[in-house]
Amino acid sequence: MICRNSPLERRSARNKRSRNSALSASGKKDGAVASKARKKSGSSSSSALREEDERLVHGLLVEPQDFMDSPEFRKRGAARRIYKDDLEIGLPDVSWYRPLLDGATGGRKRAAPRKGKPLVLTAEQERSLFLKFNYARFMIAKIQTRLDGRSPNLKTKRELLEWNQTATRYREQIAETNLALVLAMAKRTRLIDVDFGDLVSEGNMALMRSVDKFDCERGFKFSTYACRAILKAFSRHGMKMSRYRQRFPMEFDPAFEKSDHLANTRAQNDQECADEVRHIVLNNDADLSDVELAVIEHRFGVGNEADEPLRRTLTLEQVGQIIGVTKERVRQIQNKALAKLKCTLEDVTPREAPVISRN
Repeated sequence: MICRNSPLERRSARNKRSRNSALSASGKKDGAVASKARKKSGSSSSSALREEDERLVHGLLVEPQDFMDSPEFRKRGAARRIYKDDLEIGLPDVSWYRPLLDGATGGRKRAAPRKGKPLVLTAEQERSLFLKFNYARFMIAKIQTRLDGRSPNLKTKRELLEWNQTATRYREQIAETNLALVLAMAKRTRLIDVDFGDLVSEGNMALMRSVDKFDCERGFKFSTYACRAILKAFSRHGMKMSRYRQRFPMEFDPAFEKSDHLANTRAQNDQECADEVRHIVLNNDADLSDVELAVIEHRFGVGNEADEPLRRTLTLEQVGQIIGVTKERVRQIQNKALAKLKCTLEDVTPREAPVISRN
C-alpha cells in the first residue's frame, strides 16, 4: 500500500503527466501534418495542367529524347554549375532577317537592316549555350528512363515541361544567333532554277538540325559544322529539283494559261443549234411527214420536254419495229428528213435541197 503524498506516489504522478503531454503533442503534430497534406492535395488538384500541356507531356514521353552527352552532366551540382556561369550572353537581334520581304509585300522596297555589329559568340560562350541546351534534354531523357513507361504524376509533368521550355529557349537562341550563316551560304550558292525562298527554307531546317546534332566537346566552332550542313542541304535540294525537272520539264504559269473561251463559245453555239432544230421539229417548220417526224423524234430524242419516252435515242432497228418497217427503210426516211431540216436551217427551198447519200 502506497501512502498519500509519498515519494513513490509523486513519481507515478509525474510519469502520468509526461505521458499525457507526449500524447497531446503527438496528436497536435499528426493533425498539423494531415492538415498540411490536405492543403497540398487541394492545391495540386486545383492547379491541374492545361490540355495543350498534357498533349506536350504525352509527346515528350512517346519519343525517346536525343541529346549530346558530356562528362559535365554527371558531376555533383551539375545543374547549378551549368546554369549559373558568369558568362554574359546577350540575345540576338533578328529584326534584320527578312529574306523574303520583297515577295511578301508585293514588290515594295524592303526596310533597311538595322545598323550595328552582329552578335558573335566566342568558343566559351558557344560551349556554355550548348551545355545548357543539352543538359535540359539530358534531364528529359533521365525522367523518361526513370518512368520506364509508367504514367507520371503532376510534379513530374511540371518538371518535364520546365526542362522542355529550357531546351526550346536555348535552341532558339543558338539558331537565331547563327541565322546569318544561312543567308551567307545561300548567296554563295549558284543553283539553276532553284527559288531563293526554297533555298533559305532548306538552310533554316539544316541549321536547326545542326543545333540538335552539334557536339561542343570536340572543340570545333559551331559555324564550321553548320556551314557544311547547310551546303549539303543546298546540294540535296538542287539534286531533288533537277530530278523533278527531268520528270516534269514544264510547270504551271498563270501568264501562259490557255483560255477556254473558244471551247465555251463552240459549246454555246452547239446548244443554240440544237435548240433551233428542236424548235423546227416541234413546230414542223420543215414540213415533215408523220413518219419522218416519228423517225427524227425517236432517233435523236428531240421530243417534248414532258414526253420522256421521246427523249430517248433508239437504234434504226428499234425505230423500224415501232413504225413497222425495216431498218434500211428507216435510214432512208431519216436521210430525207435530215435533208429537209438542213434546207430549213439554211433557208433553202426543199426542191433545191441536196441529196444526202446513204453512206
